[in-house]
Order: sequence, then structure tokens, then C-alpha cells
Amino acid sequence: MAADLGLIAESPELRASELQLAVVVPVLNEAGNILAMYHSLTAALAGIRWEAIFVDDGSTDGTIALIDELASRHREVRAIKRFNRRGLASAVIEGAMSSAAQVVAVIDGDMQHDETQLAPMFRMIADDQADMVIGTRYARGGAADGLSAKRLKGSLMVTRFTNSLMRTQCSDPMSGFFAIRREQLVRLCPDLSGIGFKIVLDILVSAKGKLRVAEHPYHFRSRNSGDSKMGLKILTDLLAFFVDKTIGRFLPTRFVLFMMVGTVGLLVHLLVLRATLGATGNFETSQTIAVLIAIAFNFTLNNAITYSSQRLHGWAMVRGLLSFYLICGAGALANIGVGALMFGQHAKWWVAGIAGATIGAVWNYAASSLLTWKAR
Repeated sequence: MAADLGLIAESPELRASELQLAVVVPVLNEAGNILAMYHSLTAALAGIRWEAIFVDDGSTDGTIALIDELASRHREVRAIKRFNRRGLASAVIEGAMSSAAQVVAVIDGDMQHDETQLAPMFRMIADDQADMVIGTRYARGGAADGLSAKRLKGSLMVTRFTNSLMRTQCSDPMSGFFAIRREQLVRLCPDLSGIGFKIVLDILVSAKGKLRVAEHPYHFRSRNSGDSKMGLKILTDLLAFFVDKTIGRFLPTRFVLFMMVGTVGLLVHLLVLRATLGATGNFETSQTIAVLIAIAFNFTLNNAITYSSQRLHGWAMVRGLLSFYLICGAGALANIGVGALMFGQHAKWWVAGIAGATIGAVWNYAASSLLTWKAR
């Protein structure tokens, strides 16, 4: 590793006031791509005063050690190490806010984005043609060769759905490759949700049409090294984002997601109850089985969606499930107690029922946030 780094000539020191472009590179276990990324950026951005800000979300493959060694030799390279914080969107925001460059660009650390297009994207902003330039795979001249047929179909479907739901007009709102005038990003930051992977969509929705946006086609390449981070998580992150941009203005996004999961869990409870009641003929036994399965279902779904940034794995997941059972049991007692108290004070039955259910739900959410999915 050190030998490879030694082949790169020492770079002159850059003063923040001279910086034209900051390239934010979010990374997670990308040790096999770091050197290739640095060499590629150096070649692509010749003639531009730039810096690269690698934002690491807890890599375990030596990525951060490699970036630190690179940064110790080259002043245009910096590293931000994040602890107990996850998510590409928030990583981008944190990296961008750490720079004083005129323009901020974002590129994935897996070498699938075409770094040779960063210079023309930067110049479009520098020449005042746009405030934001989005690298697109789907406009004329672009290509998504790095996507399998299945992923390409899914991506296009999500793109159409997102543009329709969020009223955005962009050929590739799921893009993670873009450049933006930093002062505009600073202006928008208070309104950004910072949820999940898709910060381009977040910016477009938050800007409310008050941003000059241009598109720049590029060819999306196959991954150079490492494993893809995409999958079901992109859909759960999109759900959280949609909630945040709609209902999230009135209620905490996580609380809304928790209640949505609880609603689905209620349906699971009723389905299991009906199925087991026919098999056992005993309501108490069937109800017990239905409660245990519904709580486990709620835990699994909350772990994947509501608390995706604090997702539990392995034995931590087992301990989390046990604590969730205890919390929900206490929540059920609170539900019954509050409902009975209000009914005893001559409240209408449905008022007492709603009050008990609300107290139980709030208890479950608060206690599980503090105990089951506490920050680690």
C-alpha cells in the first residue's frame, strides 16, 4: 500500500480560499477502490483547484487506514470518520459542510460513476449555466451498462414512480452523481431530510423549483471492486424519505414509521389469530400465539425500516427482540390501565380505547428507541 502511494507526487498545499471544487466521496468498505479513485480524480481534474473528502461510515476492511495514509501525503485529500451515524445522504451533507469550495460534487467510491465528467459538470456551474448539474444515466447520451437487466428495470420503475409522487422533473432522480453550488446547498440544508441514499431527490424536492438544474449524461460502469450496498434498503429508505417530506412536517418521521409498522402488525395479528383459532379451537392459546408472532413481526420490520440506521445484527438482534417483547408487554399493561381508568371515569368506551392505545403506542416507541435501538 505504501509503495503504491509513494508513486504519487507530493501535491502543493491548498488554501481553503483557493478551492474551486470539493469532491465528496462517501465510502463503506471500499479499500479496493481508494487508490484508483484518487489517481482518476487527479487525472480528471487537472487545471482545477480541488480537494477530495472521503466520508467513511465505519469501514472494517482497512478503507480508513488507506485514506489516512493517502491524506498524510497529499493535502488535497481529507478523511471524515463517522461513528454511530450511517447513511449516504447525511454523509454527503457532512462532507460538503466541511469544505469552503465554491462547488461541491458527489461521486460514489465504487468507481461506477464516470469521474471524467466531473470537470465539465463543474464548468457548467462555474460558467453560471446552472446551480446544480445532475449526472444522468437515462438522458440521451447516457447509459446504465453497470446495471443488470433486473436492476435496470427496477431503477426505471422507481424513477417513474418517484417523479410522479414527488412531482420532480428529472430523468435520473435516483442519481448519486452530481455537482452543486455550495452556497445553494448551504441554503437548502435546513430543509433536507438526510435520509438514506438519494440526496439528489432530497435536494430537488426541498428546492421547490428555486434551483437552476441541468442534466449531464454519463455511462454508469460495472463495479470495480467490493460489494454493492443496494438492495431492499433503497426501498425502505425511500419510504422513510416520502414520510419525512409529507407527514414528517407534523410528526417525527420515525414515530410515523413505527405506527405504520404497528398497523401492519395488527393485520398480521388478526390473520394469525384466525388461522390458529381454526386449528386449536382455543381462543387464549391462539391469541397468545398471535401476539408473540405479531411482536416478532413488528420488531423485524422496525429493525429494517424505522431504525435502519441503527439496525441490529446477530446476537444484538436476539437481545433486541427480547427487550422488545418486554417493552410491548409493558405497553399492553399501560394500554389496559389507561383505558380502564378513563372508562371508570365515565369516558365513552371508544375514547377510553383510543386513549389506552395511544399511551401504549407512545410507550412502545419511546422505550424501544431508548432501549432496543439505542445508539451504539
